[in-house]
Amino acid sequence: MKLTYYAETDSLYIELNPAPSADSREVADGLVADFDADGNVVGLDIDHASKKLDLQSLEAVALPIAHARLASAG
Repeated sequence: MKLTYYAETDSLYIELNPAPSADSREVADGLVADFDADGNVVGLDIDHASKKLDLQSLEAVALPIAHARLASAG
């Protein structure tokens, strides 16, 4: 899973699966879900993210992973 913030559009994209998007639908005001060719959700795009979310912190709780990797944009 990848989280990418785009400051120029104030949007946060949450990539759930690297499969290409075949369809997109706005499922709530400012929330667009991307679907693959089989109808599975592959990503979520949140408009006006800084007004809707606390972008200063990220917490992962009880994920079944052996290790985590943090990457910075700069």
